[in-house]
Amino acid sequence: MLYSQGIPLESLLPSPDGRRAGDEGEHRAIWHLFCANFHLFRGTPSGIWLTHELNEVFGITEKPSAANADRLYDLIAEKLASPEFSPRALFERFNIEVLCTTDSATDTLEHHQAIRQSGWKGNIRPTFRPDAVVNFDVPNWKANIAKLEQVTNQPITNYRSFIRALEQRRAFFKQMGATATDHAALTPATAELTSAEAESIFQRALKGQATSADAARFTAHMLMEMARMSLEDGLVMQLHPGSLRNHNRLIFEKFGLDKGADIPIQTEYTHNLLPLLNRYGNDTRLTLIVFTLDETSYSRELAPLAGHYPALKLGPPWWFHDSLNGMARYFDQVMETAGLYNTAGFNDDTRAFCSIPARHDVWRRTAANWVAGLVARHIVDMDDAQDMMTELAVGLVRRAYKL
Repeated sequence: MLYSQGIPLESLLPSPDGRRAGDEGEHRAIWHLFCANFHLFRGTPSGIWLTHELNEVFGITEKPSAANADRLYDLIAEKLASPEFSPRALFERFNIEVLCTTDSATDTLEHHQAIRQSGWKGNIRPTFRPDAVVNFDVPNWKANIAKLEQVTNQPITNYRSFIRALEQRRAFFKQMGATATDHAALTPATAELTSAEAESIFQRALKGQATSADAARFTAHMLMEMARMSLEDGLVMQLHPGSLRNHNRLIFEKFGLDKGADIPIQTEYTHNLLPLLNRYGNDTRLTLIVFTLDETSYSRELAPLAGHYPALKLGPPWWFHDSLNGMARYFDQVMETAGLYNTAGFNDDTRAFCSIPARHDVWRRTAANWVAGLVARHIVDMDDAQDMMTELAVGLVRRAYKL
């Protein structure tokens, strides 16, 4: 938001030593710039979340501004330094039932092991995300394969050994409490290659000779393989397609990956998911939760698909649509066709710990408004409404993710 208004990204990103060249060099300066431009977030989801965090978490009711920036900085820093604002204390204060991290297939999960050994009772689980070893076009794919060899203690010289390594890692993640996997792809294309085709493409990748077409075909095939593995090990499969990442070449070249400019694309699901759903979609042992950044696909494709295939559920409004209006559109476009019980309820995917209560509060309020409208129009009665709200708040997501 700040960059879109002409504020240089250099002025918003601290350097590795915590100081920035060209000004007083402190995080306080970044905060000051943010407060001076807080008005830019009026009416946005970020504005709702930030205001909720300041009010409900930190007890700050005044709006951030250039005039009060230093005072608010000191107040928040003081609170964050207190025992009451430690991550574990906030976890319990927020009444979080389950928090899941997203971890690469090569992650040792040492921090999860440390939490287990600490004796703390917070329910923290890993989630298996194999994109970095499955998608040939990610940076450092060969290095990632080398890491996979290291953590599995076995050489990966062909497609079969690659599959065995992934199955081993999934078993380890499940042992550490994982109930789900997570997969990102530009499109939700699925296709089943023969063993010979998969081996041929994989060998080209090992030699650094794989083409972009090879990468796309292999990713589509590996989504099928991941569905097969989920049937066998019971891990819920999540699919997040439709983001064209690093759209702004200037930002990518200056600052690298994941600095914004990830833009949604038009996404087709009916044909792309056809191979996977025809192979596995009728098997109740599989749970495939699909998210989308293309809202036009909700009523046209995703709701009818989820309303038919036992294995398919719709994830909540995601990313750009994790918002008051995005949620309202979701209820209008999805529920009449898919039905409430073919959705996965709400799980947020924030990277900002203190925004968790805000995001769930927005979901509950929007859900209550939708249910209240059904009651007012005599579509459901109050008994139904009470049950539906419990499901929307916790019931659906608990069952969808086997919690």
